[in-house]
Order: sequence, then structure tokens, then C-alpha cells
Amino acid sequence: MRDKTIHMHAPSPRKQARWLSPIRLISFAVAVVFVPLQAQAQSLIRDAEIERTLRDYSNPIFEAAGLAPNDVKIYLVGDKTLNAFVTNGQNVFLHTGLILETETPNQLKGVIAHETGHISGGHLARSDANIREAMRPAYVTIALGLLAIAAGAPDAGAALLASSQQFAMLSFFTFTRVQESSADQAAVTFLEKSGQSGRGLLEFFNKFRYNEILADSRREPYFRSHPLSGDRIQALQNRVNEQSNRDAEDSPADIDRMKMMQAKIQAFLYTPARTFVKYPASDQSIYARYARAVAAFRAPDMTTAVRETQKLIAEQPDNPFFYELLGQIYYENGKAEASIEPNRRAVALAPNESLLLIGLARSLLATERAELRIEAEAALRTALRLEPSNAFAWNQLAVVADRNGQVGLARLATAEEAYNLGDMLRAHRFSDLAMRNLVRATPEWRRAFDISTITLPIVTKAGRRGNDRRPLTLMPERPIASTNSAPAPREGLLRVVDIEADPHGHVHAETHAKH
Repeated sequence: MRDKTIHMHAPSPRKQARWLSPIRLISFAVAVVFVPLQAQAQSLIRDAEIERTLRDYSNPIFEAAGLAPNDVKIYLVGDKTLNAFVTNGQNVFLHTGLILETETPNQLKGVIAHETGHISGGHLARSDANIREAMRPAYVTIALGLLAIAAGAPDAGAALLASSQQFAMLSFFTFTRVQESSADQAAVTFLEKSGQSGRGLLEFFNKFRYNEILADSRREPYFRSHPLSGDRIQALQNRVNEQSNRDAEDSPADIDRMKMMQAKIQAFLYTPARTFVKYPASDQSIYARYARAVAAFRAPDMTTAVRETQKLIAEQPDNPFFYELLGQIYYENGKAEASIEPNRRAVALAPNESLLLIGLARSLLATERAELRIEAEAALRTALRLEPSNAFAWNQLAVVADRNGQVGLARLATAEEAYNLGDMLRAHRFSDLAMRNLVRATPEWRRAFDISTITLPIVTKAGRRGNDRRPLTLMPERPIASTNSAPAPREGLLRVVDIEADPHGHVHAETHAKH
């Protein structure tokens, strides 16, 4: 390749320009190291039961850190790898693989407290500065390498260029180790302040301490971005031993909720056969029976799934999530009418769960009975008051408005759906259509006008891109990854993907839908 040609004399000005290309490429390669990418197949999973449990585990920790719990967003990533990370802003991402690997609620809370330490410590805000600082040795090494080549020492120059990335990585990991240790210490403080033990975080690190000696490519993703060291674990041990709550135990309720959460994740994300092995018929615990009911639903064995879920309901008649499961079994087997009553009962027991409200509305609309539209619309509007950014709820509200002949409201709801999915061109187009069909100066017209105004600069920019037909999107409030890239949420009804790959590395797609 010409850009790699070695010149025995100082290059001419024209040839000097050719040297700029390798410099830029090398610099870019070093920078890329600091932004590990998540698997493209990842998706965000929505589940009311799991989200409630994670929120109840996390809120006391957020409060202890001086954060407003409602300002911290928790996302569940459908991925079997062990990982957790935070992104710009107050966004915590937890992999399903992490939840399955933690053995106690205290261990999971310890990881959440550690990630909260990164947020409260402002570590993400400093990441860009740390990267720039880490790049300085690399730039110096690159410059020396180029000078060596120009001076007639190509071997020495090539060695310097090759080592530039290593210098940058070593410098950056110095910052990383300091931040990780700081987050550990903050986590213990938050746990102690909220009346909980820091032992769980220590147990979690000791369980995976073997990652310390593995090559980077063989480590769990969490320990690539959160490198362990003996000194770090010892410092954490010393701090935990000093705390008055070091011997605090998980409550029986927290333990039960974690087992239910793990059973649900296992049953929905892995093959039914694997679930039946992990939760055999000999295990008559309620969480094992919960897992088997879900596995039967996915097998699919509707008769067994309904029977086992009804037994769970009989045992815990005030559990809204058992009714939700029964409604889902009926709905996804083409029995929309039968799914309505279980979903109504779920909403009655948990009226502030937006996902349960959306599930009820979906069942009502699937019957196409005009008299049920009022109830469906009321459920959707309540859900949107609780969660204004839920794109699927806007989608279903557009269906209601369209069936009612409310053209302007249908177009506005479609604009809201597009806006919350990040499709700004579509949002602009439908907000303009909504304004044409709404009474001027009404709240609905003003909202359509707001969306049109917000998206106009993006549409204008897209118009200047000539023949580039790729959609230009901007996700409102979408986190921008700092130390990890956040997976993109699926559009509309999120589909859980079976994360158990076949021997050829393919992934089996499942039909189970979670809104």
C-alpha cells in the first residue's frame, strides 16, 4: 500500500500530505478502544414486574446518593452476558445475564450501587477529558515514530507507531482504575446509608475474581470495562468491615422477588427445554412453577400454560402479574376476548403500571368491538400520563382515534409515536397533517405545532443532503454512550429474542411480545 511505503529521505510536501492519512487512522483506532460496542442484536426489554422490582431495589440507593429516583432511568437489556453500565445522564443499564448470575438481592444491589457511584461521582462527564489526556502519550509516540522513519530508521519508527495505542490504553486504564475504586467506596457508603450491607458487592467481585487473570477477550464484558485488581478488592473488603450494617441480611420478601424475577427472565429468554431442566417438576416452589408456566406458554402448550397460571392465581389472587401472564397467554393464542378479564384484573390490582394498562387496551382493541373503544382510550391516556414517551401507547391511541373518525387526533398520535421512536422526518410530516385537521389554538393543535417546530431544523438539514435517502433520526432523551454503547430500543411492541444461540452462532427469534 502506498501510504505504508517507507521513504529513505524526508518526504516532499506532496508526500507529507500522504502521511497525514496514517496519522488520522492511528488516532482513530486508539480512540475506538475506549468505546466498547454492545452486540447489535441487543434489545431493551420492558416488563412491569421486573421493572418494579429493580426500581424498589434501586430507589433507596439513589436517595442515599442524593439523586432524585425519578430522574434516574433503569433499562433492562436482553443479553445473556454479565454486564451493567451507565451512560451520559442518569441512565443505568442492566443485562439480564447479570441478574441471572447474581445469587442474592444484596449482590445485585451492590452492582447497582457501584453504577450509582459512577453517576454521583461525575465519572462520565470526565471520560472525554480522560481520553484526551490518555491520547497525549500516543500522539507523542506517533510523532517520534514518523520522525524516525523520516530520519531513515523505518524499523524503529514502525515499532513506535505500533506501540502508540498501548501507551494510550495504559494511560487511560490509570484513570479507569481510580474511578472504579472510587465507585466501590461510594457504593458502600450508599448501601450503609440505606441500611444495607456492602458484602454483596464484595461477594460478587470475589465470585468473578478469576477474570483478573484472563486475557481481555476472555473476560466477562462487565470486567472488561470494570477491571478487577487484588488491591481494589482488598480496599473494598476493609471498607465493608468498618460498616455498622455489614451483617444486614436480605429480607425474605426481597429474596422471593429476586427468585421470581430470575425465573421469569430464564423462562422468557431461554428455550423451554432448558427452563424445564433448571426448574424440574420436583421443584414445587412458586417461582419454579411460574417458570414452568411461562415455558409451557412458549412451548407452545396453551392448555398446560393456562392450567398452571390459574393455579398460581388461586394461590396468590392479589398478584397482578399472574393475571397479566394469563391475559398474555390468551391474547397471543388468538383469544383476545378471553384475555380482557385477566388484564382488567391486573390493572385493578396495579392501576399505576403503564404496561398493564397498555396490555388491557391492546386486548380491547383486538376485539374490534366499538363499545370497548372508550375503555381502551381511557386506559391508553392513563398509561401516557404515567409514561408520556411510550411509542406503542401512542400507536394504539392513533388506532382508537382513527376508528372514531378523529383524523386530527390520529395524526397527532402518529406524530407522537414517531417522535418518541426518533423518526423526526415522519414526526414532522404527521404533525403538519395533524395541524390541518385540528382546531387552531387548542391544546392538541399547540402540541402538533410544537413537534413541527422542534423537528423543522432536522427536516431542513435532511433536505440539504441531496440524494441521500437514509432516514435522519434523533432519539429524544436517548442516552449517548460514554464507556459503553446503549442498545437501541425496538420499535412499537418490543419482542424478546431467544438469546440462546444455536451451534452455528445464530439466534432463535421468539414470538413472545412485551410492550
